[in-house]
Amino acid sequence: MLKSLPRGPKGRVLLGSGPDLARDQLGFYAACAREYGDVVPLRLGPRRALLIYHPDAIEDVLVTRSRDFVKSPGVRLLGWLLGKGLLLSEGDFWLRQRRLVQPAFHRQRVAAYGEVMTAYSSRLLDDWKDGEVRDVHREMMAVTQAIVAKTLFDADIADAHESDAIGQASKVLMEDFGVRVGSALQLIPRWVPTPANLRTRRAIRRLDEVVYRMIAARRRSDEDRGDLLSILLHAQDADDGSRMTNRQVRDEVMTLFMAGHETTAVALSWTWYLLAHHPEVDAQLAEELRAVVGDRTPAVADLPQLRYAEMVVSESMRLYPPAYAVGREAARQTEVGGHAIPPGMIVILPTWVVHRDPRWYEVPEAFRPERWGGDLARRLPRFAYFPFGGGPRQCIGNGFATMEAILVLATIARRFRLTMVPGQRITPTPYVTVRPEPGLRMRLARR
Repeated sequence: MLKSLPRGPKGRVLLGSGPDLARDQLGFYAACAREYGDVVPLRLGPRRALLIYHPDAIEDVLVTRSRDFVKSPGVRLLGWLLGKGLLLSEGDFWLRQRRLVQPAFHRQRVAAYGEVMTAYSSRLLDDWKDGEVRDVHREMMAVTQAIVAKTLFDADIADAHESDAIGQASKVLMEDFGVRVGSALQLIPRWVPTPANLRTRRAIRRLDEVVYRMIAARRRSDEDRGDLLSILLHAQDADDGSRMTNRQVRDEVMTLFMAGHETTAVALSWTWYLLAHHPEVDAQLAEELRAVVGDRTPAVADLPQLRYAEMVVSESMRLYPPAYAVGREAARQTEVGGHAIPPGMIVILPTWVVHRDPRWYEVPEAFRPERWGGDLARRLPRFAYFPFGGGPRQCIGNGFATMEAILVLATIARRFRLTMVPGQRITPTPYVTVRPEPGLRMRLARR
């Protein structure tokens, strides 16, 4: 017998809990868990929603009953940017695209990307000087943009001006999403020429210039380089032999380009932030790098020995998961955690809160990479730690992102220690990912 939903916040008459969510999304998620428990019903404007915090119920949504859900209305706001790319497509079309893209993320292919990851990280460091101050979040965005462009599309974003323009365009789009997803009313329609909408259109045009240029150059050469872009351009429909249009290729390239650099850059940014506040962890990481790597550049072959570096990245993504929440919408009548879920109900799985739950983690607010040194990963409920989502819609690039984060971290930490410039107030700000705002001004110290 299904259980009735428990009580949740009343919210306001018309807007429900929308204003509370918009004011402090991460704080609202945490407060609801403390006050109401593992299942929290609420209203977001006219829509009914459910916050779910228990790993077993999260598994119901992402795995057991995944076919009963589609991406949430909040995530679908990215449609203006990503079109029908892998993140937003559904059903048979999504499955076709997923199978098409999957070979680019095969384990052996991902391992081959490692040399590019370390080479581009080393190239970044060529401009770094002992004692200077840099916005490290901006630096991480630039290097991960360059890595994903080269590894997946064999494109070189080496020009600093172009890289900065892409970074600024990305920031505009992430901020636009953050404002809209926090509003129960989804604000003004996209077609209205407000200053914000016009700014967003310009940002998309800037990114489209880059993406369509890559597509056009490859179409002209008709060369199969074995990378993702070649896979997309040469794929033929099994029924009629047709190939993807430029728009279809653009949607997939844009999706993987944006997702492929944003999440890793944010994960690395928070890792540097945490290391700066925990010099004892930084020292242990440096000692491991001296023992394993010495004076050379890290390589994929070193990854099994870079165990502490891996633990640092895992712990950073526990405390600051780039995807701070996962959203779904019930496509049909279903059930989750023994509760009836009607069609159209929005379900939100707040990764940010689940990763800090004292039921699963001792001293959950503490940065303790060594907690991952034992059998914690085996003892945890399956969805007590899910920085890349889970189930059929799990992030296709999770192996790519994890390897990239470890190799970039190792390459930089071998040569530099990063410390925070005093007087900064860094705020975790939920856009598409949870970015450190207003940036990370850090001083570079050569080891």
